[in-house]
Amino acid sequence: MQKRFIVLLILLIALVLPSISFADINDVYVIPIKGDINRATYNFLNHTMDKVIKENPKAIIFEIDTYGGVIVEAEKIKNLIISSPVPTIAYVNNKAESAGVLIAIAADNVVVSNTATIGSAETIPNTEKVLSMWRGLLRDTAQYRNRDPEIIEAMADKDIEIEGLIEKGKLLNLTSHEAVKYGIADLATDSYDDILEFFDLANVNINHVEESLQVKLAKYISNPYISSLLLTIGFVGLVIEILTPGFGIGGTISIIGFGLYFGGNILAGNSHWTSLILFVTGLILLVIEAMIPGFGLPGISGIILVLIGTVLAMGSLKTAVVSLSIAILITTIVTIVLIKMGYRSKLLNKIVLDTAHEGERGYLSVDSPIDYLNKEGKSITELRPAGFIEIDGEKLDALSDGGFIPKEMPIKVVRVEGSKIFVRRL
Repeated sequence: MQKRFIVLLILLIALVLPSISFADINDVYVIPIKGDINRATYNFLNHTMDKVIKENPKAIIFEIDTYGGVIVEAEKIKNLIISSPVPTIAYVNNKAESAGVLIAIAADNVVVSNTATIGSAETIPNTEKVLSMWRGLLRDTAQYRNRDPEIIEAMADKDIEIEGLIEKGKLLNLTSHEAVKYGIADLATDSYDDILEFFDLANVNINHVEESLQVKLAKYISNPYISSLLLTIGFVGLVIEILTPGFGIGGTISIIGFGLYFGGNILAGNSHWTSLILFVTGLILLVIEAMIPGFGLPGISGIILVLIGTVLAMGSLKTAVVSLSIAILITTIVTIVLIKMGYRSKLLNKIVLDTAHEGERGYLSVDSPIDYLNKEGKSITELRPAGFIEIDGEKLDALSDGGFIPKEMPIKVVRVEGSKIFVRRL
């Protein structure tokens, strides 16, 4: 019985053992940090790190290639990396400029590719208040990770001079060789195998995390320059639709522009559906205003809601105001050009009278008195020089063409100009 039990136990273990995977404790995950650093970048890293940490990996490698971005989001990413319970490695694969410096030095270890650069972390705007805050943030992180804080601060403040490395008046930007030499990076290599071997991570699986299409689109659209362009396209398309009959290319362009603008910023986390609801409500109120005479509460409310919805869709009030100003300026120019080219909406035709009855085409504001030319009559009032005359029993307004004419004097029409009759005494 004992032998049978042992054999049965061995068979059971042999059947169950292959189904047990130990890969989760031998994996290393590579998470990209590329492009503009904004809220979409933070949301992606926050969500991805939550999932990766649950897999209990041996390490997380952040592959960095960025010119920087929003300081607030970079600080939040730095906090994510520092608080990670899993060992972290920042791999600067090309460049870590501006806000990318803070993210790179936040990791436990830093690796640079052989052609990488790291530095040039000056803030925009470069005011004393902002620079002081930024320097403190960089210095604190450098000290926490045992990196040279003076070198890191010199990347942000050109007033810092380090003998033999950077002179006053210039921002510090290190090559891969310099980064290793001055202790900012631990290794320079282009090979992941070298990274794993250097940090004693041999015989592990490397899992590369890819950004989803949604994240890539959100990061791209939430860029302030792209958002400004989409906002301008949306407003210009709306103007074209108003100035052309029927629903056509203008409306389609407008929907695409506004759709990408709001959709991208919502996906990036810069705003919520509230901004889109406010914007659409504002447009509806403007349509209602266009259908009723005058300009009142619906029109004013519509304009306010459109502006609020547009501003709320962006993460920064300053950026939103600049983008909206650019969009309104360009839209105004396009509107003026289109109207000068002859485009005019039915709505504008109802508001502005654009028809003219010209005399050359037979239209006169009053009946012409030309038939009275050379006819005779009498003055029924004094003409000084204006007064009344009577011709063929009809009372007419007239002007004296030769001085004062007394009452009851015979007269003759000598000239007619438009509706004016000029007479002389006989």
